[in-house]
Amino acid sequence: MRRIGIGLQLYTLRNETAADFTGTLRKVAQLGYEGVEFAGYGGLQAEELGALLSEIGLKAIGSHVSLQSLEEDLQGQIDYIKAIGGQYLICPYVADERRGTPEDWQKLFAFFEEVGAEVKKQGLTFAYHNHAFEFELNVGDEYVFDAMYSSTTPESVQVEMDVCWVQFAGQDPLAYIPRYAGRLPLLHLKDFNKDEQGSMQTLELGQGVVDLKGVIAAASDAGVEWLIVEQDNCQNPPLQSVENSLNWVKENYLLSL
Repeated sequence: MRRIGIGLQLYTLRNETAADFTGTLRKVAQLGYEGVEFAGYGGLQAEELGALLSEIGLKAIGSHVSLQSLEEDLQGQIDYIKAIGGQYLICPYVADERRGTPEDWQKLFAFFEEVGAEVKKQGLTFAYHNHAFEFELNVGDEYVFDAMYSSTTPESVQVEMDVCWVQFAGQDPLAYIPRYAGRLPLLHLKDFNKDEQGSMQTLELGQGVVDLKGVIAAASDAGVEWLIVEQDNCQNPPLQSVENSLNWVKENYLLSL
């Protein structure tokens, strides 16, 4: 297998970063994560954050940027990510009121193509991060997830696949990963079980139902650049959870290379 970068989506540590943004980043670096994907910047100026990342040896993978920010402040978002040395600008979510019909999605596809073209022109890469709802509605004869990528160009819109949500939606991540080989630079590495109500309970890696070893092997074959650990809600203290998940990655992937 190829050596893929190991990153952390900082949403997992949202309470910790809210209390101490710079201190939490230092702890993430000390754990051994190679990169981070941002979900907010803790009020830091880009130059300050860029200097901190350089000091502690963390790579800025990129950032989750809300649809509203894409619409209202695209240039500001591009400038910030470039200033901290990031590469990826990712739309992480579409609210219910923006995605009720196939026509809503078709408008979004056109918007994403436009945004992605501008992002690429300025040297960055635009991607979209899925949940389960992209597999609950069709546009034409395809799920929203697939229609998004058949309606846009690889040059403008890349895939950030969250395998946890793909599987929760009833799909097979091991089938979906190779389908998007070459267009899939980022993959959210997550694990889960369903609770008694059938809701997702995100878990530390190796504690749930996702075939994570198979996912990593498929990601290697598909050209994924970053495996990004994320846990939406943690049963242990979140810093302990992300350390446990990184240890799983080391024992089940990195040490076997």
